[in-house]
Amino acid sequence: MKVAVYTLGCKVNTYESEYAINEFIKRGYGITDFSDETADVYLINTCTVTNTSDQKSRKMIRQAKKKNPNALVAAMGCFTQIRDNDDKIMDYVDVVIGNTQKSKIVDLIEEFIRTKKKILNINDVMNSSFDDMEISSFNTRTRALVKIEDGCCNYCSYCIIPYVRGKVRSKRPEKVIEEAKRLVKNGYKEIVLTGIHTGHYGADLDNYDFSDLLTELDKIDGLERIRISSIEIVELNDKFLDVLKKSNKIVNHIHIPLQAGSDHVLKLMNRRYDKKYYVDRINEIRKVRPYMAVTTDVIVGFPNETEEDFLETLNFVKEIGFAGGHVFPFSSRSGTPAAKMKGQLTKEEKHKRSKTLIAAFDELEEAYYKSSLGSVKEIIAETFEDGNLTGHTDDYLKVKVKGCKELVGKIISVKLERYENKMIIGTVI
Repeated sequence: MKVAVYTLGCKVNTYESEYAINEFIKRGYGITDFSDETADVYLINTCTVTNTSDQKSRKMIRQAKKKNPNALVAAMGCFTQIRDNDDKIMDYVDVVIGNTQKSKIVDLIEEFIRTKKKILNINDVMNSSFDDMEISSFNTRTRALVKIEDGCCNYCSYCIIPYVRGKVRSKRPEKVIEEAKRLVKNGYKEIVLTGIHTGHYGADLDNYDFSDLLTELDKIDGLERIRISSIEIVELNDKFLDVLKKSNKIVNHIHIPLQAGSDHVLKLMNRRYDKKYYVDRINEIRKVRPYMAVTTDVIVGFPNETEEDFLETLNFVKEIGFAGGHVFPFSSRSGTPAAKMKGQLTKEEKHKRSKTLIAAFDELEEAYYKSSLGSVKEIIAETFEDGNLTGHTDDYLKVKVKGCKELVGKIISVKLERYENKMIIGTVI
């Protein structure tokens, strides 16, 4: 039987989908592309972080059934966690689960194959434990995700995720270390630590936190790079900075969501910092790592965000000097405090502000890329095509060089020579 998997949303979803793919392969299933109209099983790992995410989740579920009406269609994730009675999808799916027991998705699919009875498995995510998943291989040969945490307790006023992912739950440290060692043994030189609230790892453990985990991972022989998918500014405490200072494996790139560069809007968002706190922490990071590339996320068009607030955000982004960033127009999520706020902005105004901020981030990204020209840095070669290798430096610059297929997965020293289409063209040293 052939299985096609489609993933929407974050790196946590990507990890969970990869786990499912590994489980299907172990049981003798073939994996095919989601465009394959002859697949026997279609699995959609959904997202609900924005209205657009909801629309894409519904669209992919409907598409799967249209591709092959006789196929089994399964859906799981954030969208299904709170949309289990959605008449726009329920007629299209045979197996539905939310954000608990995802590790059992293959078992549930096989149960449907045996019984032909529709399965609806939506459980209380607020009182669930960590759903252990472990992988030995990933869809790239050089970089692998490791999910270390699930859930969030921040309750930002705009965010639906705490309601669909539940409270913070951490993977046991020994299991994280075992998984990382297994991935290194299988040839992976870089791991990316990911979670819904990655930096809050250990909040449910006894006297053990994210910095402790980083310290242990740093000792693994053969592991060249440790990357953090995203971390909140309030989690960059002195203990973390001390680990960052001592580590030779934590990369020179860190993604720290900002969300707004206006104290007025940050307060409305229920973010737990102000501009001064944010910039002071960034400065502390740069004292420890002067060449650290910092990227971020920003929401524009939040309810009651004035033109002055937006311009303050725009100027603050430039002041920080980010190496790049993602811009999200505010999306009202039913059930969150922000959805009930007065002062909702028009779609047109949000689009206008998004366009302006995206242009600013593009300029900052280009400037950061160009600032590295003439230097020599190491990349891990990730792909080979048409005589060219591509890979990333530890500060996440994308680099292309002439090379051979045998170098994929190897660490290569490259002189960075010119900037071209959001990429650096270099020469192997």
